[in-house]
Amino acid sequence: MYLGRVLGRVVCTQKDPQMHGLKLLIVTAIDADGKTIGHPFIACDSTDAGNGETVFLCGGGEAALPFVKARPPSDASILGIIDRIEGPA
Repeated sequence: MYLGRVLGRVVCTQKDPQMHGLKLLIVTAIDADGKTIGHPFIACDSTDAGNGETVFLCGGGEAALPFVKARPPSDASILGIIDRIEGPA
């Protein structure tokens, strides 16, 4: 798992049938201080996250597991919305 920040939403009219009904968000990975790591990417959202929110994600094959009805062909999924981070970075 890793931290990320939601930058925006992606709307696709043509996509894999397994992805119909899924919310797709533009996310950038961040460190514990909120600094950007790498380039933005697209993630499937299982939590109804919104712009500017800090989230935690999973990647790889496990990214499809939060979606019970259809296993989307995704390598990043948002699993939760972070309210606050406590403790030393």
